[in-house]
Amino acid sequence: MPAIIASDTLRSTPSRTARFDGVAHGSPVSFFLVENEPGQGSALHVHPYIETWIVRSGEVEFTVGQEKLRARGGDIVVGPAGVPHKFVNVGTGRLELVGIHASDRILQDLVDESASA
Repeated sequence: MPAIIASDTLRSTPSRTARFDGVAHGSPVSFFLVENEPGQGSALHVHPYIETWIVRSGEVEFTVGQEKLRARGGDIVVGPAGVPHKFVNVGTGRLELVGIHASDRILQDLVDESASA
């Protein structure tokens, strides 16, 4: 059955990031809708599946393994499974991106950055 889900119902914290776990809605994919101000981003983490990011607006720096990649609104970035990654808004305005998880639930483990340095 089709469904419309208000993104506000997917925000469980004061942040503007919405989390959609597909399993709760009968979907085989999950995603984050991210809105970050300059300097904000994610902690280093890893997934057992590929993650695809669609940068809707702003400028972002991704660290994927040992590589740093810069992307802007309209770009699509693909990160391999099992490789630690993070991102940060390096622009002067708000960053909006969608992080698509190839899983019906978001499976994410934080990585100790001091251990990988």
